[in-house]
Amino acid sequence: MKRLIDAGLEQLASMLFRMGELAQKTVSLSIMSYIEDIPRYTQVKDLSDNLSLMTDPIEDTTFEIMVRFQPVASDLRILKSYIKICYDFERFGRYAFDISQIYEKLGGMKEPLFKKIIEEMSEETLKMVKISIQSLKSHEVELARTLSASEKKVDELYYQYLNRLIKTNVTKGSAISSLLVVRYLERIADHAAYIGESIIYLATGEKIKLR
Repeated sequence: MKRLIDAGLEQLASMLFRMGELAQKTVSLSIMSYIEDIPRYTQVKDLSDNLSLMTDPIEDTTFEIMVRFQPVASDLRILKSYIKICYDFERFGRYAFDISQIYEKLGGMKEPLFKKIIEEMSEETLKMVKISIQSLKSHEVELARTLSASEKKVDELYYQYLNRLIKTNVTKGSAISSLLVVRYLERIADHAAYIGESIIYLATGEKIKLR
């Protein structure tokens, strides 16, 4: 038998799915702009702004459900997780905008030695974003758990990049640009892992760390 609260949870999930799809589009556009050396600053900024605008309605709907329907423990786990995931999606947009802003001001990565690492790190980060959104839609715990290995790989590439940067002479602008971008990629990967943790929590009640 369907409960009154179920319609509200379905509406909230639909809002969050739309936000997730927009977040994935924003991150992908920003990263590929940097990798392909194609300026898309205005497009990324508009998408990031739209993501920020989506947070308030999701938060308002969550609190309305809590007030109106007296959710039980399993419902509260879902609501708590959705609020956290909403924040993670907003951070996706913010870091995507930061990458676009760095490219706008300092240009892309021209050094071949670092370009390969950044491309590999970007590919792994985009995979994590995609998996985080897929696991949200399906509440698939095992899929969410795979984010742990990917997050460790992103961290490994991040430190590999730092070690190379220390030992190599590169132009100041290129060094600053790439250093900031790999840091933003690392943070996006972290937030994808946070989403995985939230999915596992809402589905099982288990609190784990995927980082």
